[in-house]
Amino acid sequence: MAAAGHPVKAQSPTVRLVVDYGDGVTKTIAQLPWAKGSTVLDVMNAAKNRPHGISFEYTGSGVASFLTRIDDLANQDGGKKNWQLWVNTSYADKSFAVYEVQPLDVVFWRFTMQEGK
Repeated sequence: MAAAGHPVKAQSPTVRLVVDYGDGVTKTIAQLPWAKGSTVLDVMNAAKNRPHGISFEYTGSGVASFLTRIDDLANQDGGKKNWQLWVNTSYADKSFAVYEVQPLDVVFWRFTMQEGK
């Protein structure tokens, strides 16, 4: 409850990034800023600038963007482990560069075998 004369400050909407390296290590970066139209790429760029944040690489642009590496772990291709994206519990059906997020969403990258294979 706010004291008299001290209005309650509304919290800015945020999202959370979770990176599962597939080896028992998971990194969570919380309280990343959200704005209307924010994409997973925007979230990752914000996480890059955090202390103990992430680094990442990708190829292409827009709908053709494809993540190739997070930190020191690159895609293995050829039916092996690759970075895969979920937002909340939904497997991403489009490029991370155009996938829009909503306030309180959890962006979840997992280094794993291809879904359904």
